[in-house]
Amino acid sequence: MAEVQSNPREPTHLNIWDRVEREAFAARMGVSEDKLRKAVQMVGSRITTLSSYLKI
Repeated sequence: MAEVQSNPREPTHLNIWDRVEREAFAARMGVSEDKLRKAVQMVGSRITTLSSYLKI
C-alpha cells in the first residue's frame, strides 16, 4: 500500500514578514498578530511548533 504524503507545496514555516500570510495564520489560530509575532520570537516560525505553542 502506498504511503500517503502531505501536500509538498504546503509550507512548513510561516513567513512572518508576509502580511497576508501573517494575517491569515493569526486568524486561523484565533490570536492577534502581536501575539503571533511574540510566539515566533519564542519558538520560531515552524508552523507545527507555532500551532502547538498557541493552543496552550
